[in-house]
Amino acid sequence: MFDVANSGIHSDSFYASLIGSSTHKSQLRQIHARLFVLGLQLSSFLITKLIQASSSFGDICFARKVFDDLPRPQIFPWNAIITGYSRNNLFQDALLMYSKMQLARVSPDSFTFPHLLKACSGLPHLQMGRLVHAQVLRLGFEADGFVQNGLIALYAKCGQVETAKILFGKMKSPNLILWNAMISGYAKNGYAKDAIDAFHEMINKGVRPDTISITSAVSACPQVGSLEQARWMDEYVGRSDYRDDVFISSALIDMFAKCGSVECARSVFDRTLDRDVVVWSAMIVGYGLHGRAREAISLYRAMERGGVQPNDVTFLGLLMACNHSGLVREGWWFFNRMTDHKINPQQQHYACVIDLLGRAGHLDQAYEVIRCMPIQPGVTVWGALLSACKKHRHVGLGEYAAQQLFSIDPTNTGHYVQLSNLYAAARLWDRVAEVRLRMKEKGLSKDVGCSWVEVRGRLEAFRVGDKSHPRYEEIERQVEWIENKLKGSGFVAYKDASLHDLNDEEAEETLCSHSERIAIAYGLVSTPQGTTLRITKNLRACVNCHAATKVISKLVCREIVVRDTNRFHHFKDGVCSCGDYW
Repeated sequence: MFDVANSGIHSDSFYASLIGSSTHKSQLRQIHARLFVLGLQLSSFLITKLIQASSSFGDICFARKVFDDLPRPQIFPWNAIITGYSRNNLFQDALLMYSKMQLARVSPDSFTFPHLLKACSGLPHLQMGRLVHAQVLRLGFEADGFVQNGLIALYAKCGQVETAKILFGKMKSPNLILWNAMISGYAKNGYAKDAIDAFHEMINKGVRPDTISITSAVSACPQVGSLEQARWMDEYVGRSDYRDDVFISSALIDMFAKCGSVECARSVFDRTLDRDVVVWSAMIVGYGLHGRAREAISLYRAMERGGVQPNDVTFLGLLMACNHSGLVREGWWFFNRMTDHKINPQQQHYACVIDLLGRAGHLDQAYEVIRCMPIQPGVTVWGALLSACKKHRHVGLGEYAAQQLFSIDPTNTGHYVQLSNLYAAARLWDRVAEVRLRMKEKGLSKDVGCSWVEVRGRLEAFRVGDKSHPRYEEIERQVEWIENKLKGSGFVAYKDASLHDLNDEEAEETLCSHSERIAIAYGLVSTPQGTTLRITKNLRACVNCHAATKVISKLVCREIVVRDTNRFHHFKDGVCSCGDYW
């Protein structure tokens, strides 16, 4: 490097060049010291350059020191320090500096807002973002492309997708950054179909996607639940430059597993050459979702032999797999193995092991695990215990778990329904009535069941007792045909205790109108014989529908794949992959 101390050149342009060519933060400190010797420490131009360079090295503390040496900094140093904080993900500090800038009565310019908006997005802080947006409009910078990028990213990341969509629609030629913001915003806020549609539109307009846009679109596919769309995404990646990208491969594995095809997920895993812990864990979690514990454990052993260290996601997948298969001893072993790898169990791990122990009838042990947790047990943990208490009709412990849930999450309808079901299972009808009265007083109502079935790449949604579909009469005839076939096979509907206030005929009619029954009927009349039916349900499958679907799969010679809120069920030839353990 140029000898700073012995140089006789004192021009701003020389030192600016010297700052720009620095390769280490220690060199910047030497230059700063030399500027003091030469009396150039108050040069706004040079100080701005130093702040920018120091920030790029991650030395934000030195950048702030340099900034603070200026008695009355103008806009350029202010922009540099705000940008520095934002680029180093110190978003709160960036907003604090902006507040100080306003107090110093320094007016922002178009370069101030992009990184300020990035800070609002990163926190996220929608209220502050809106205040910044108001100032953008007041100062007339709304047409600046970088400011528009920041605004769209802000609203998309903060869940204000409709606002982001309006701003995005005003862009004549949105760049890749904007497309990524929209696709990611859609995917993360429940607008999965919009995310996939935007991805297709971006490609059709000649904008080449990157890893961000691809992974966002891939993550949207399981939300849509379309295996056909998932296969299209896999084929697209296979034709792109990202076919060997490990991060995208792990996303594809997760996508296929959540879209119901663990075989396709395994195909992606097998063709991935450079497997890191993320790829291994994605496949293990995939097996866990489908209750294929033996495959998950076998893969874990292969991972160990390959010298890959597991992480918290690996063990979550293993615990899920053991939980969904009833492998109590194996699950407990894996749970205790986590500490050997210096991994501290989190809420999800504890929820899995509580569910595993509880459903197997080890309620005292499950409660002891909760009591000894080093972290405060959350909703998922207490919910798992309450569910286990309902299964084994342990009213006292179930009531205690419910009280913990009510104190943490008092407006969640599901907790009251679980407690009501516990009382109903124990035939404590007066307490069922009390819970229902409490729900009514709080304005809470039970979630309405909804199921989606994929037919030729299109998802059709059905609710309980749904009669709105254009093919309703045809669907209703198919439902009646199914019920007659079920009765002819000797199937007897299970009268769930929670339906105690209905007579047998009414209860059976209600069960026949459950959303997955209607979805199955539609799938049968809309697809060729032998086609696998893929159904997604927003609630846990009820005992009656689970038992009925097993028989239906044999009667119609079809595989029926159902994804409920807990896991996947693969019904074929009269049996379910869960082994009736869910």
